[in-house]
Amino acid sequence: MTRFKVIDLPLAGLKIIERISCQDDRGFLSRLFCIDNLAILGWQYPVAQVNHSRTRFLGSIRGMHYQDLPYCDAKLVTCIRGEVWDVAVDLRQDSPTFLRSYGQLLSEHNCRSALIPPGFAHGFQTCADNCELIYLHSTMYQPQADKGLRYNDPKLEISWPHLVTLVSHRDKSHPLLTSSFKGIKL
Repeated sequence: MTRFKVIDLPLAGLKIIERISCQDDRGFLSRLFCIDNLAILGWQYPVAQVNHSRTRFLGSIRGMHYQDLPYCDAKLVTCIRGEVWDVAVDLRQDSPTFLRSYGQLLSEHNCRSALIPPGFAHGFQTCADNCELIYLHSTMYQPQADKGLRYNDPKLEISWPHLVTLVSHRDKSHPLLTSSFKGIKL
């Protein structure tokens, strides 16, 4: 029996995975990852790294991060506490949706995870205080391949749902996109 339902999103390869939880008087059990079920839905990668983040304040932004070739990674992103506006930006050079973004609410209550294929930048804004996320990555973090887009780059047209309250110096310092940015050739 599958414990997941897939929702295809407007950017090819980007998906929402709805977890079907088992509930009783004690609480619930929700499967975060199952290689057999997720392979059918598009996860064809090893899990090379698992990260856990906590962001303390409403309106904070983390992102928009990606790794350049040859270290592009797929991600499975799950909010386990609070709620976030989760955004992915298509950086695939030959994609018809190149530089388009898509955002959706992930929360501890909606049992949704974002399945983000290689070639996308990722970030989120907290919609509550004390949000926690679990990220599964298909590739180890490689500092030499670490890249980012500015969260407020006008070319991306990302609509953040809340007033931006806190952004790291690193994330504020990413350069704005220019016509020389050609994306990632996968």
